[in-house]
Amino acid sequence: MTITLKQMRYAVALAETGHFGRAAERCRVTQPALSQQIQLIEEICGAPLFDRLGKAVRPTPFGGELVERARKVLESADDLMAFAQGHAGQPSAPIRFGLIPTVAPYLLPDIFPALQTQFPSLAFRVSESRTETLLKGLAEGDLDLALIATDPPPGGPRLTVSRLFPDSFVLATSRVEAPEEPVQLASLPAERILLLDEGHCFRDQAIAACSIAADPSARAFAATSLSTIVEFVANGQGITLLPEIAVRKEATDPRIVIRSLAAPGAGRDLSLVWRETTPFAALFEEIAEIIRQSHADRAILAA
Repeated sequence: MTITLKQMRYAVALAETGHFGRAAERCRVTQPALSQQIQLIEEICGAPLFDRLGKAVRPTPFGGELVERARKVLESADDLMAFAQGHAGQPSAPIRFGLIPTVAPYLLPDIFPALQTQFPSLAFRVSESRTETLLKGLAEGDLDLALIATDPPPGGPRLTVSRLFPDSFVLATSRVEAPEEPVQLASLPAERILLLDEGHCFRDQAIAACSIAADPSARAFAATSLSTIVEFVANGQGITLLPEIAVRKEATDPRIVIRSLAAPGAGRDLSLVWRETTPFAALFEEIAEIIRQSHADRAILAA
């Protein structure tokens, strides 16, 4: 007997979720069916893959090693399938496209219609996650494309990085405390700056831009979205930096005032990234160009 790709996917899902029910849901099978396949792998190996800890499970040392090897096999298998499907130049399965939360709600309304117009036969499966999760998804073959705002760290999978456009930061305040523009970043009171919670790259970029020296984990306020922060700003409970692409959506409240930053200012660079081994590199570069053009068109309309 041999271990099948399906069984490997079940084992990886169980290791990542730590729960038979959630693993079965992810794999779109019943829990008894998944449990049976895990037992078959254990019979083939002659050793348990997981410690059953009540409702939770965790890999045994042997199981952890097997799961890591299975991930590599599955990635190779997925790449082979993508290569076979990509012979015609376009994938037959939906493109799994991940974006960070400080980009998705501001770009998708513009770029998605443009992508559907240019590629009517393509399907997209869009998700929203933090940078670390997106890069992990690319590495493990769960994503095809990711739109991020920071360079991938060294030591990860080989990725192609296609620069899209710079996204400058602006200051958002309530009308009561709006300063004259352009605003010097060094003049901002650090204790009044509202930040996203830990794990968001935009939080780290804002901390760096404002030279906040205090331990950010000690701050009393940390929001999960820019919309939450803007509501606090509108109520006069702090100030914040916003990426320029978010202004159209987040600064509609008349209680909010937007101020430009004095040179050199601050900002980030948005990029589209994908695995170097994908057979759809030419298609993904076309998608990157459509995103660039959609952004440029919106900027012209806003001028």
